[in-house]
Amino acid sequence: MKLSLASLKDATAWKGYELPAFDVQAVAEKTKAAPTWLHFGAGNLFRAFQAAVAQRLIENGDMDTGIITCESYDDEIVTKCFHKVDNLTVAVTLEADGRIEKQVIGSVAETTTLLHDLDRVREIFAAPSLQMVSFTITEKGYSLRNAKQELVPVVAEDMKNGPAQAKSFMAQLATLLLHRMHNCGKPLAMVSMDNCSHNGAKLQGAIMEIVDAWKKNGLVTAEEYAYLTEQVTFPWSMIDKITPRPAPEIADQLEADGLEDMHPFVTSKNTYIAPFVNAERPQYLVIENDFPNGRPPLDKCGVIFTDRDTVNKVEMMKVCTCLNPPQTALAVYGCLLGYTSIAKEVQDHELYTLIDRMCHIEGMPVVVNPGVLSPQAFLDEVFETRLPNPFIPDTPQRIATDTSQKVSIRFGNAIKNYDAMGKASELTYIPLVLAGWLRYLLAVDDEGKAFECSADPLLASLQEKLSGITLGNPDDAAVAKVRPILSDAAIFGIDLAACGLADKVIGYWKEMMAGPGAIRATLKKYTA
Repeated sequence: MKLSLASLKDATAWKGYELPAFDVQAVAEKTKAAPTWLHFGAGNLFRAFQAAVAQRLIENGDMDTGIITCESYDDEIVTKCFHKVDNLTVAVTLEADGRIEKQVIGSVAETTTLLHDLDRVREIFAAPSLQMVSFTITEKGYSLRNAKQELVPVVAEDMKNGPAQAKSFMAQLATLLLHRMHNCGKPLAMVSMDNCSHNGAKLQGAIMEIVDAWKKNGLVTAEEYAYLTEQVTFPWSMIDKITPRPAPEIADQLEADGLEDMHPFVTSKNTYIAPFVNAERPQYLVIENDFPNGRPPLDKCGVIFTDRDTVNKVEMMKVCTCLNPPQTALAVYGCLLGYTSIAKEVQDHELYTLIDRMCHIEGMPVVVNPGVLSPQAFLDEVFETRLPNPFIPDTPQRIATDTSQKVSIRFGNAIKNYDAMGKASELTYIPLVLAGWLRYLLAVDDEGKAFECSADPLLASLQEKLSGITLGNPDDAAVAKVRPILSDAAIFGIDLAACGLADKVIGYWKEMMAGPGAIRATLKKYTA
């Protein structure tokens, strides 16, 4: 049996699956005629979270339209996945007790790509009914610059040439907004739902940097500039749901149920995709309530709407204390100790003790309490349900991706708080994680075997700075290569030497460099 609209007509063939409780085709037609929600980035998180929320709202009678998606980066997500299954998805929820919930998601009404469907996307942007354009394109999707902080050539060309010849994604978004202005004039909310701090500001900053260049070069009118600055909003949000790559073992289970062609594949742009998604049940979405043309009633399905300051506090709570720091600690040490499962790592006494003490002893005293969510309850769920879930096929290798871009927010803010109290040098577990990351950069595990570090924009430059260092008792020359890195506030959010932590990090690092088995010995020493 294929995943298709035709197969949904025989409900008896879908034993054990929750099917859409509405006419999928009728909702799709209504959505195409009067779209309210357009989403860029139709990957795994979107299908497991936003599309599932939209489905619930449709089934409850709170919405009568679905979501239109547009892929701006990897067209094969649409052409080789969505189009082959009539825009449906099987959402598999993996409970910590082993139960599996399987739901067919039919809320995605239309799938498009900027490459092939630009005219249609322009029509959608011009629709007066459109209330929200949302994004899950990863933090890198908003960047206009390369690792050297130079404008990438296509962006520089767009700034010079103006809206009519826009080629980069952020310039194309600005052009689409101008198209809306000239065709319906209605305001619009552009909502980043990416898992990064100040995501709305990142989206707004990228678009407006290009628009400011157009203004300077006389390529937009005063009226156009006023529309983009006064009628378009960029609400901040915090999103949280662990959605690993689709797992082959889940595909096996779905195919055992009788479904065909469920196995994941990798696109030419290295996206891991499948006609299904697998994810945990816990999920959080908090959004700044700034929607000038109305909004979908997401609050009826658990989404929290609040002010920008509260959104920022929720993000800080999650990213600086309750979820992301222990994830990064497990990612770094998991790679060093040969783990391929986050859940397995949580069963490791030393690793569990490390993250437990880091969060409860060092993190919670300086946690940001947003009011709308309890930090303690959130942290309890992370330790008791989310990280230990053996059925979530998440890996330290995945989470270790782009670590250099994460340490400043995940650890730097806590260090700054302790530094303000004059107590940064008293920290133990946060600097132990940072030392573990420096050890990780050598790409040699605790057995002395080489491994491949996860992708990171600073990986090559950092490894070059550490070149020549080999496993064994490091000498003064090796330490001299490490010390400047620790003073780089762009990486850590603070100069670790200035706040008195550099020597402690170096001390831990030297212990872990002593030879094979030294990482485990160091962890045992400081978690005893």
